[in-house]
Parts: sequence; C-alpha cells; structure tokens
Amino acid sequence: MASRFKPTLLAGLLALSGFAVLAQMPPPGGHAAMMAGPADGMHEGMRHRDPARMQARMDKFAAELKARLKLTPAQEGAWTTLLAAHKMPADMMAKRPDPDALEKLSTPERLERMKALRSQHMAAMDQRDEATKVFYAALTAEQQKVFDASTMPHHGRPKAKP
Repeated sequence: MASRFKPTLLAGLLALSGFAVLAQMPPPGGHAAMMAGPADGMHEGMRHRDPARMQARMDKFAAELKARLKLTPAQEGAWTTLLAAHKMPADMMAKRPDPDALEKLSTPERLERMKALRSQHMAAMDQRDEATKVFYAALTAEQQKVFDASTMPHHGRPKAKP
C-alpha cells in the first residue's frame, strides 16, 4: 500500500517544486510576444509572472495546508524548513535570461547558457524535494494522507477536501 503513495507523493512534490521553474519560462512567441499586448501595458503573460502575486498564492496555499495538517509543536521546525526551501527567490525575475543578450550569442552558446540555467533550476528543485521528504517523514500517517491529497496535481479536476 505504501508503494502506491510514492508516485502520488512524487507527483505532488514535482507540482510544488515546479512553480518557480514555470514562472521563469518565456511565453509562446518569445520576448516580442510578451511585450506586445493591451494598452495598459499589462500583458496576460506578465500578470502571471508577477513574483509578488505568485508568492501570495503560495503563501495562501501554505496557510491552508498547515491548517488541514493540524501540525504539532514538534513538527513546526520541519514546516519552517519546508517553507524556506519553497520560498521564491526575491530576484527570480532578474535570473531570467536577457532576450537581447541571448540574440547576440551563437546557437551553441545559447544552448550552453540554457543548460546552465536548467542545472541551477534542477539543483533548486532537488533542494525543495529533500526538504519536502524530511517534512513528510515528520508527519503522522493521517497527516501524510492529507498532504498527499492536498499536493496532488488535479489537472482540471475539482480538488478533494480532506
């Protein structure tokens, strides 16, 4: 039975870890498509990349999850570590590659630059995954079920309320 939860946990962890990576992906059509848009200057793609709004959504999710988990005082340290590992870097948008600088690079140079960025993203995801595993191990079996249900990607299906 425990082996059934490992793929579910992994999917949930990947979903949580992917927020920062998805936020750094360019929109379809590249830089020009992102800059073109409504007269108010706020393109739909830019609205979704607002780090403050993303952090607010993540903070709300974390508060709701903590309430559902009913953590004990002994689990608070692991919770704090988990939140710190999932905190979005303040300079997330600054880490995005400059499209103008990329245009000046040759294709092999661009590929190497993007490979280096992917490596940085993967290292950050690995760190978040490890913090999540440590936190998960500190939970009771019932709390693990709540965590599993709360972090499972739903892909359009309504979220189950544990």
